[in-house]
Order: sequence, then C-alpha cells, then structure tokens
Amino acid sequence: MSLGAAVAALAGVAAADAAECPRKDALGTSRVLSVDARTTPRVGLKSFPQTLQLADREVVLTFDDGPNPPTTSKVLAALAHECVRATFFLIGQHAAEHPDMVKRIAREGHTVGHHSWSHPFMAHIPFDKSKADIDRGIAADEMALHGTSTTTPSTPFFRFPYFESTQAQLDLLQSRGIVVFGADLWASDWEEITPEQELKLVTDRLAASGKGIILFHDNKVRTAAMMPAFLRYLKENGYRVVHVVPAGTSQKSVDAR
Repeated sequence: MSLGAAVAALAGVAAADAAECPRKDALGTSRVLSVDARTTPRVGLKSFPQTLQLADREVVLTFDDGPNPPTTSKVLAALAHECVRATFFLIGQHAAEHPDMVKRIAREGHTVGHHSWSHPFMAHIPFDKSKADIDRGIAADEMALHGTSTTTPSTPFFRFPYFESTQAQLDLLQSRGIVVFGADLWASDWEEITPEQELKLVTDRLAASGKGIILFHDNKVRTAAMMPAFLRYLKENGYRVVHVVPAGTSQKSVDAR
C-alpha cells in the first residue's frame, strides 16, 4: 500500500479522535500507524538507514527514561490537553518503582515501549548480560502494566539506551519480533539548557527535517516545562501527530485504553 493510500485508509481515525477530544481547537492525534517487526524491524535515521513512512509535517512523539512521577505527570497533562498520543520507552527499574504511573500512561492511550532494566551501555557489556537486562526490563514493565512478569512484551517496541547496540543484540530482537526504535531528531534535553533553549533547538531541527520520530525524556524538568509550548508550535505550524502501535492492534483496543 502506498503512503497516500495508507493515510487515506486511516482518515477516519482523525475524525474519531477529534470527536472524543473535549477541546475542538486541540492539536489532536492525526492518525494511528501500525508498525510490524516483520517489515519494519528497525526505524530511526539517527541509527538506521530507514525510518517510519511519514508524510511531510508528520511527527511521532517519543519519551525515554520514565516514569518519573513529578515530570511524567506534567508531560501527560500537556499531551492530554492537546489530545495527543505518544510512545513512552520505560526503564524497568522506574516502572517497578512507579507501577501506578505506568498504568496511567497506558490508560491515557499512550503506547508503552521498553528501554532496558538499568539503562546500561549495551554495546560495552557481554551479550548474555545485555539480554538479561533487556528481559528484566520488559518483565518489570509488563508486571507494572498487567501484573504478570513475562519477557514477551505486550507492545514489542524497544529502544536501546544511548542508541548503542551490537549486531547480535539487533538480531536477537528481530528474531523475537521486537521493533527497535531509534529517532530521526532529538531535543538534546540531556544537556544543561533552559526550556526556552530546548524549544528553539527542537523546533529548528524539526523545521529543517520537516517530519520524523522525535526523542524527548519525560524525566527531565526542562522537557516537562516546554512541552505545552512545543505542542502549540506543532499546531500553529501545521504539523500532525502520528500515534504508533504494534501490528495487530485494532483501533477499538487503542480507543479503549
């Protein structure tokens, strides 16, 4: 299916989201994009030669390293105000410490991906140790979400800490049907910058690229502070937010979260 046909096929999603959003002037979620590891095992131009099929001015919002209740709750509030859905790549240790926040992320309609147990430099540790850290992180996220400790993720999306991986690790996740997410651009919110500086940096990068998967960190105070202004920027400049979900996820189940 061509990109144009796919967008047209999902046109009803935007109308459904708009109907449910209490604010008629909200940014909203433009469409839902199903991502299948069989055809799209790795995405993100900062790490890989391919990325998601996005039209011009379409963005996917992703957040790493949470949950951290003081800041994650502010990010969630900003997203809810604009009726926007994002993807959160959770650190297992944090999910285990804050299961109620993990449940809230899912309940508010966002996608919950995985980001390891302890956020190590995966390329610098033995393969068996990296596999164990990945599995322990997935199990912690699943326990927080569903009360069951399993290494089979209900959402098979994973992002490597620091975007570092080995070919063996990539092959492992591909063999397990887990999509590896990189990013197309990022806000550099790990730097000691102000919310205003972060906003200018990420909007300048977005204006240059025109679209893409954007990386933020929901555990950063500066990102939580600038998120409302960033979402306003998207709306005022004609950008559309795409919500990514695993292949096989029906729109009904997405709306029921």
